[in-house]
Amino acid sequence: MTIPSPPTPAQPASADTPPKSAALQALGWLHTARFLTTAPQLHFLPELDVPEIAFVGRSNAGKSTCINTLTQQKQLAFASKRPGRTQHINLFALGKQGVMDAVLTDLPGYGYAAVPKQDKIRWQQVMANYLVTRKNLQAIVLMCDPRHGMTELDEILLDVIRPRVEEGLKFLVVLTKADKLTRSEGAKVLSITKLQAGGGEVRLFSATKRTGLEAVATLLWDWAHPASLASLAVEPTAR
Repeated sequence: MTIPSPPTPAQPASADTPPKSAALQALGWLHTARFLTTAPQLHFLPELDVPEIAFVGRSNAGKSTCINTLTQQKQLAFASKRPGRTQHINLFALGKQGVMDAVLTDLPGYGYAAVPKQDKIRWQQVMANYLVTRKNLQAIVLMCDPRHGMTELDEILLDVIRPRVEEGLKFLVVLTKADKLTRSEGAKVLSITKLQAGGGEVRLFSATKRTGLEAVATLLWDWAHPASLASLAVEPTAR
């Protein structure tokens, strides 16, 4: 008589495969994104008391496409036909029923060769000041084309935010255009970037194949709603 094997316990969802209910909640929340304001300089930004998540990256790293994919809106973030020419800070409000509970910030792309050197320097200074001084900044999402890896400018940005990361600022590297990689290439660049990120989160992402969409969305929701995570903590059972 064959004794049946005990059922294999269900494995908890990993960070890259969040529970479906959590992913749907996060995607529904991101879909509420709506234009809030645009600012040519830091002093034009409104003072806000809700968590702010900033998206940064090289001008051709797919930042606008990633934002539009996450929010399920085709033209929320503007993708200029001349990369690097869009030089405003754009804020998008998030929150259901018109109640803002977080903000997505789209910072100008950097490093594109067609932009005059003085403009590059000026915007690098603006972004550095924003990343260092914005009080309600909760997290930073760095876009990176995995075919080229992290550039010198990306490394400089990491150095700028490192003190704030050590104080608790959340940090995510999104490796865009992952559909251009083979499975082995994706695994390799993911491993390398995790080492370069110095403790930050790293996710592969493809707008075309929706790779990493649910994982990134859930991570952003969690970072913007730390109080809701704390409420999920299970209290120890009384003995």
